[in-house]
Amino acid sequence: MQKLSVVLITILIVITGCQLNPQKREVSVQQYELTMPETMPEDFNFSVSFGYGEMNKNEINTYDGTVTKDLIVNGTVTANITLDPEEKREIYNKMREINVMGTQDLISSQQNCTKTPFNVDEWRITVEGNLKIINWSDKHCETTSDANQLLALREYIMQIVEQKEAYRSLPVAEGGYD
Repeated sequence: MQKLSVVLITILIVITGCQLNPQKREVSVQQYELTMPETMPEDFNFSVSFGYGEMNKNEINTYDGTVTKDLIVNGTVTANITLDPEEKREIYNKMREINVMGTQDLISSQQNCTKTPFNVDEWRITVEGNLKIINWSDKHCETTSDANQLLALREYIMQIVEQKEAYRSLPVAEGGYD
């Protein structure tokens, strides 16, 4: 009887986990909450890839110490760029302020309106051995407060990266997205 219960529970978990909800297809967030410690842990790292529509070719990656820039018609270019400890600490503190490892509301209630082009971001964040993956877009005309905070965070990080000599020496992007 106990084996049957275990089998039924396992089947229920698999069936529930395999169902697709087309309305939530563009946003995928791991559903757990982690309280970020006040002091930045040694293993804190993140990557954020972003761009327009399916073209999120830009990436800031502290795991690898690289930044990839979308040159649009000329492909992409990657440079070795690392953040200094103080910059990472500032970014960590901003992530902690917006509770990035908590549950975010990233799905707009305004689903009947779309815009083109639209931003798409994918975040990977490691804190104390825990990896959180966040995907969101501003495809719909309105974005949630949590999505706006992630966008502001990405723009803040990009400002830091743009000050780096290695980034300033990268080629200028040519062209644009419709």
